[in-house]
Amino acid sequence: MSTDNIWVSLPTAKQVMDQVALAEAKKASDEMRGMQKAEAERKELIERLTKPSGVSDDEALKRVTLIVQRAARSGLTEVNVFQFPNVLCTDHGRAINNGLESGWQDTLIGLPKEMYEFWKRQLEPRGYKINFRVVDYSGGIPGDIGITLKWN
Repeated sequence: MSTDNIWVSLPTAKQVMDQVALAEAKKASDEMRGMQKAEAERKELIERLTKPSGVSDDEALKRVTLIVQRAARSGLTEVNVFQFPNVLCTDHGRAINNGLESGWQDTLIGLPKEMYEFWKRQLEPRGYKINFRVVDYSGGIPGDIGITLKWN
């Protein structure tokens, strides 16, 4: 290859910067599509969690029994059973975050409300305790809420 051909194949600095700009634009576009997809999935999840689960008390009791037995065999006295976005509370988790202020359970909607009511009907009479608490403070504000079932 002659020296003249080498210089012809070297792009100009402007051409290289144009390539960099295109690569950055593609990366930003890919990230935006990923964020839009994640947001759509989050909305779909929230929509699904606001509807009744369709799980009977008998089926729920079977599931809880398995979870409790497995945890007890491991020496645990409590188990985290569910985590959900704070938008499934009418106040976005404010009452839960403030030490479970009076009436906090009335802020629950959808599946978290169904789980609380199941606990109240079926598990509290058997001596089980339930705890709802904020488990995520993304951006310094209450985020996800966790549900813990206790038997100690």
